[in-house]
Amino acid sequence: MKALDDSLHIICIGIGLIGGSLAVDCKAVLPQATLTGIDTNRTNAEKALELQLIDRIGDYTDLETADLVILAIPVDASVAVLGSILDRIPEDCLVFDASSTKAALCQEVADHPKRRNYLAAHPIAGTEFSGAEAAVANLFRGKTNIICEVEKTAFKLQERALELFSRLGMRIRYMDPVSHDRHIAYVSHLSHISSFMLGKTVIEKEKNERDIFDMAGSGFASTVRLAKSSPDMWTPIFAQNKNNVLEALDEYVENLQQFRDLLEKTDTEAMYSEMDSVNRIKTILSGIK
Repeated sequence: MKALDDSLHIICIGIGLIGGSLAVDCKAVLPQATLTGIDTNRTNAEKALELQLIDRIGDYTDLETADLVILAIPVDASVAVLGSILDRIPEDCLVFDASSTKAALCQEVADHPKRRNYLAAHPIAGTEFSGAEAAVANLFRGKTNIICEVEKTAFKLQERALELFSRLGMRIRYMDPVSHDRHIAYVSHLSHISSFMLGKTVIEKEKNERDIFDMAGSGFASTVRLAKSSPDMWTPIFAQNKNNVLEALDEYVENLQQFRDLLEKTDTEAMYSEMDSVNRIKTILSGIK
């Protein structure tokens, strides 16, 4: 088994924001590695090559010589191809993904003969942009990487993954996939839906785009930033985590309705109390950069 200091053959499947950023950082910390990119969008793959995120464009036949495979495509596609990826890789190859949901992936390969080669990971980082041109260096430095069912991955492959994550500057946290999907529905998926629907509300109400541009302050811009995210990525995330997202939405809608009722009654004392109690989020999030 090759150590991280050897000339690894790394294959990145999906060379968008996440895959591309992982690729550029892997090239930085593993300068002797060869990085092959696989992407269904040939134009995007060629852009990744032009930007030197990868060393060459490949296809699934290259999996037979891989030492490390990074799966960074939409979650529904990941579920569909993970088993076939494991079928093709060598016995000592590590496969990890970067998907925003984990339960369906872990369930899909639970009985696969090479389940030991797969590490379920979720590096929590990103921007609202997509495609190879969105890739940025050090995107994951200082960010949390959730690892699920680590005990089901071969120990030597765990070591390889943890060494890589350490070099990339990630903090590691372990969680079971069901808990992961439930928590991420509240802290990530709900905020994206909220941003999309806020953007929708403003676009429908403010028909004049110039008015939106002139009057939108930094508060609106920061709140609606996530509405610029790719529907190609987020539609399958919401669908795959449907039950958890519905639960989060129900609670969010209930809180909105309660605040609306307070406003309708002009109960300023209760409104103040609600907002003041939530101000402690500043302390909770103080460590996030």
